[in-house]
Amino acid sequence: MPNSNQLAVIAFGGNLRGAHASVADALQAALERMAGVGLEPVRVSRWWRSAAWPDPHDPPFLNGVALVRTKLSPPEVMAALHGLEEAFGRVRGQANAPRTLDLDLIAHGRTVLEGPLTLPHPRAADRYFVMGPLAEIAPQWRHPVSGKSAGELARTAAVGRDAAPQ
Repeated sequence: MPNSNQLAVIAFGGNLRGAHASVADALQAALERMAGVGLEPVRVSRWWRSAAWPDPHDPPFLNGVALVRTKLSPPEVMAALHGLEEAFGRVRGQANAPRTLDLDLIAHGRTVLEGPLTLPHPRAADRYFVMGPLAEIAPQWRHPVSGKSAGELARTAAVGRDAAPQ
């Protein structure tokens, strides 16, 4: 099931609460709106906290991962994710700047794409704050290119090693 062509892996992150009481509330609200844009959550990790990168003086991040069932194509999923980010006040500008909501399409079934939309996400396998939550909900999920499981990737991911579940 974890690599079904109708399942996508979505990473959530944020370190600004925006219009919500907390960053956790903002991430939960975004999760609850996903089904309305064609992304039905079927498994969701806990929220994980990690230091901001590359500037640890920025507010810490909360991250999580959801497996979602969808009939949308990868470009349609990206459009839906960008629409949700915008609805939650995401302002794009400086890379890695603090933000209210960051949604990344990590994988879409076993699809492999190169170009403006690269799948699987080119840096996700090295990010513990992505692979840790993914291993929590789908440890046997397999990376479409390397074939390594989420559990294996979580053990070797180098970025964000301070991430821990709340």
